[in-house]
Amino acid sequence: MTTVYPYPTLVGKIDVTVRRASIDGVPLQLSLVSQQERVVALHQVERDDWAEGLLELEVSVPNDELADGPWAGVMCVAVLTEGATNTRVVGRLQRARGERHWHGEMRVRRSDHLARAVLHVNVVGSYGGVDGRIIGACDTPWVIDFLARTATRQRDAEIVEEDFRDGPREWLRPFKDAPWFIDTTGDMPTILLNTSFEGFTALLDGARGPLEKATAGIVAAHIASEVWASMFHTALGDLEQDENGTPHLPGGWRESVLRAMLPDVLPGRPIADALAEAHGRRKEGAGSGWAELLPRIQYAASRRAQVPKNLTSTIRALSRAQEGPVR
Repeated sequence: MTTVYPYPTLVGKIDVTVRRASIDGVPLQLSLVSQQERVVALHQVERDDWAEGLLELEVSVPNDELADGPWAGVMCVAVLTEGATNTRVVGRLQRARGERHWHGEMRVRRSDHLARAVLHVNVVGSYGGVDGRIIGACDTPWVIDFLARTATRQRDAEIVEEDFRDGPREWLRPFKDAPWFIDTTGDMPTILLNTSFEGFTALLDGARGPLEKATAGIVAAHIASEVWASMFHTALGDLEQDENGTPHLPGGWRESVLRAMLPDVLPGRPIADALAEAHGRRKEGAGSGWAELLPRIQYAASRRAQVPKNLTSTIRALSRAQEGPVR
């Protein structure tokens, strides 16, 4: 939940980069540290017996704003939390004289965590004679995944194969002709894949040749795009408001989705401002500009699902198939 503080806070962006990561002194492959997804996958070659991981952090802050601001004793801290284990680890970052970035390390003990932790960075300082005030925080936290071998945030949705026609979930039977269904009503979004839809799950699970793999890729990207759009609409509709009507980020997967997509839906605006505007337009409906946001939401969802990349791969695979084997 976003908090409104009764004192001046930073307006500029605070950006966190995980430069390197390792487990028990062994560096992780670069593919397991995704700067785009802001995810570190701490599960190398299906190994779960490691003891300690190390994340090397670099943080950029609005230094000019800090220099001109009313705060004193400014420091930068990284905070790693996991709700499932009630774990909270705090690490202080340092900035050498003349440098613009803060640097530091976050040590992660495997025994303290279960599945996924969230890494936030806060800028803390004194104001009005009170120490320890949070004067800024990163817009998009990192996810530290202790079970994944790929660095992706999309594990925030559960994938379940289900027979829509004759399966145990009777409420799915009206959708027996749909290849998939997206349920965003629970604590975790669920993508239900219809096993009674001929050839559908076999295509996604067992694609072999280049053309089949490309086709499966574009279908999966299309599903992912619908999932992102559905999650965004659900998250935007589940916002709590304070007594002044100001909406707050809801926490959990809903917060992650809003933070990921709002910069594309309303670019160039702080998360809190973009959230308030998107919420206001949706609430007022026609005449408020909500219709103008719908293509932006679809674009943001398509971008998160990597639809353009998968479509390009499919087109190339089709082109090669039509050209036939090279003689």
